[in-house]
Amino acid sequence: MANIKSQIKRNKQNQARRLRNRVYRGSARTYLRKAMASINAEDLEKSKADVARAIKALDKAAGKGVIHKNNAARRKSRLMAHYNKLQA
Repeated sequence: MANIKSQIKRNKQNQARRLRNRVYRGSARTYLRKAMASINAEDLEKSKADVARAIKALDKAAGKGVIHKNNAARRKSRLMAHYNKLQA
C-alpha cells in the first residue's frame, strides 16, 4: 500500500481508468467473437451487421486509447479477410 499522498491518488485514478477501459475492450472482444461466429455459421445478412458493429467497437476502443490503433487495424483487417472469404 502506498504511503505517499500523490501515489494514493494515482492508484485511485488508475483503478477508475482500468474499469472504464475494460468496458471498451470487453465490448470490442464480444462483438468480434459474435462477428466471427456469424461468419463461421455462413449467415451473410447477420454477419454483415455483426462485422460493422465489431469494426465500430474496435474504432471506438482505439480512439479512446484502450488498444493501439495498429492493433485495431490488424483485427479489422483479419475480420474483413474472413468476411470477404464468406462473400466469395
